[in-house]
Amino acid sequence: MSFLYRTRYIQTELGFHERLFVAVLTSKATLNTLAVAVNKTVAHHFPRLLYFTGLRSAKVPHGMVLVAHGDERPIWLMYETMHYIHQHFGSDYDWFYIMQDDTYAQAEQVKALVTHLSINQDVYLGRAEEFIGGDEQARYCHGGFGYLISRSLLLKLHPHLDSCRNEILSVRPDEWLGRCIIDFLGITCVSQLQGQHYHTYELAKNTEPEKEEEEEFQAALAVHPVSDMTLMYRLHKHFSRIQLDRAYQEIQDLQMQIRNLTSLTPAGEAGLTWPVGINAPFLPKSRFEVISWDYFTEQHLFSCPDGSPKCELSGAGKADVSEIIESALEQLNSRYQPLLRFSKRQLLNGYRRFDPTRGMEYTLDLLLEAVTQKGHSHILAKRVSLVRPLSKVEIIPMPYVTEATRVQLVLPLTVQDLDFVANFLDMFAMNTLDTHDNALLTLLFIYHPYDAQRVSQVDVFAGVKAMVGELEKRYAEVKIPWISVKTEVPSQVKLMDIVSKKHPVDTLFFLASVWTEINMEFLNRCRMNTISNWQVFFPVHFQEFNPALVYRGEQTASSSTDFLRDGHFDRYSFAEACFYNSDYMTARTKLAADILDRDEVLESMEVFDVFLHYSGLHLFRAVEPGLVQKYTLRSCNPRLSEELYHRCVLSNLEGLASRSHLAMALFEQEQANST
Repeated sequence: MSFLYRTRYIQTELGFHERLFVAVLTSKATLNTLAVAVNKTVAHHFPRLLYFTGLRSAKVPHGMVLVAHGDERPIWLMYETMHYIHQHFGSDYDWFYIMQDDTYAQAEQVKALVTHLSINQDVYLGRAEEFIGGDEQARYCHGGFGYLISRSLLLKLHPHLDSCRNEILSVRPDEWLGRCIIDFLGITCVSQLQGQHYHTYELAKNTEPEKEEEEEFQAALAVHPVSDMTLMYRLHKHFSRIQLDRAYQEIQDLQMQIRNLTSLTPAGEAGLTWPVGINAPFLPKSRFEVISWDYFTEQHLFSCPDGSPKCELSGAGKADVSEIIESALEQLNSRYQPLLRFSKRQLLNGYRRFDPTRGMEYTLDLLLEAVTQKGHSHILAKRVSLVRPLSKVEIIPMPYVTEATRVQLVLPLTVQDLDFVANFLDMFAMNTLDTHDNALLTLLFIYHPYDAQRVSQVDVFAGVKAMVGELEKRYAEVKIPWISVKTEVPSQVKLMDIVSKKHPVDTLFFLASVWTEINMEFLNRCRMNTISNWQVFFPVHFQEFNPALVYRGEQTASSSTDFLRDGHFDRYSFAEACFYNSDYMTARTKLAADILDRDEVLESMEVFDVFLHYSGLHLFRAVEPGLVQKYTLRSCNPRLSEELYHRCVLSNLEGLASRSHLAMALFEQEQANST
């Protein structure tokens, strides 16, 4: 049998490359000063940035990726850096930007530059300088202002680097590289290419960035030399302000264009939404889709996460309220000054809600003091509305995983589950064994102490064991082991402790429930959404409603168009989980150190709680349409913790039927009683 394995990403199959790689050359004297300043200002704006130094065993500052070559000679550092870039990144990126740590580069401008250049041309772009005593036509790119090299040029240059190192003598590494490119490839540095200009600015001593008004300075992609960290931060603040002002001006221009064009649309000016350019508010189609408003004051929130009617504002919530009030005052003063100047006396009422189509909406009733130009003051109440729009969506980089990983299913069973085991095993055989999916099953028989004492006479799980034997006869290569446990309180954590010790550390577990219908689609998502030492996956299964309440004697709908219609995603259930054994063992070790010998604490916890409180992993919890469970009334064990028992009861109640179905059932019952 042959298997077809996918490559890592679609872009790999199509031969796509990442856009830009940045290399920063640093030294022993500037690693902990200027290099750190570069890292704190512009590094996070580039998709990939590495620092290169000639130090042998340099202590790397926090948050920086450093490559140490072990030789501080400038030419050797440049040679090793170019060789390293080619070897590790030459096939992954289209453009390579080399700069020094005493250079301030406008990251957004550099990224915009490469988007306007063709990758099919050999490019050596920067601030072109003449060689001392050399050819008048030849130019090299000054290293202090950074320079851009295309992937095609790097690939052609690499075979000649050794010859350049042995044959070309130079004091400056940028001159050495420029001479190498000219001598072996015949390409000279240019400051303008394909209609794009590489603007630079040379800083004078004791420069005040805030006072520089030259157009050349404002348009510069790179500024050099930056003498100290403070100057680097001042430059970053100045250029960030310039970019912010440009963005605000562009927003105003776009809003004006939208206003002018709205009058030409069929809806006319009535179709103009506020704020201009932001999506219109969500319009509910029924009362169940209405987005509720949360009431707050400056000290308290009256819609709390734990369900309590009132809680204190703190942390990010308090900062959010303070910021939105400050923004409201700023907007009012910018609109009415110099005629009026407002100051806040009190927040009378505050309302906010999250609209998924546009962002967070606020309505504030403010008690203000208005002061005129003549100094007269007046107290007034004013209502303002604000929107914090959703920002640009970011793609979070994640480690690569495959769909070929073996999944180890773990199925805990109690006496109450016996009626559902046959259907589970049938679905497991049909969707995994028949399809030769890379999945195994382990059963966990949970005996009550009374049943455990009588197991030699009457084994309550004898029927299940017989079914397993039939499966193993039908599929000769399959073995389904089981583990027997005696307990009155089937704690999910205690059960998982037993299973964990009997499997290798690299095992990918899927903790299932007996009502789960296993299928290949979900198992693949379990593999892809679970990443060792990075992320665990807790799917939210789809629970079908009670057919007696939904259909009331009518035939159950079975067409594909009715899929996921008569049910809901059970957000109270955490029974299903995908995680690696190594991650569980690490989190479990931290839990053991925290609770010491108080094992009774485990009865109030689930595996979800272990990962939430005792691991630094991402917890990915999402609705999973591939996990569909038939309706059944779950047995809630009163010996579990109050929270777990309450959650089980809520799951049963919300799983009965939708509000409309329950209302219809009550209506029919009242009609029957009245007659």
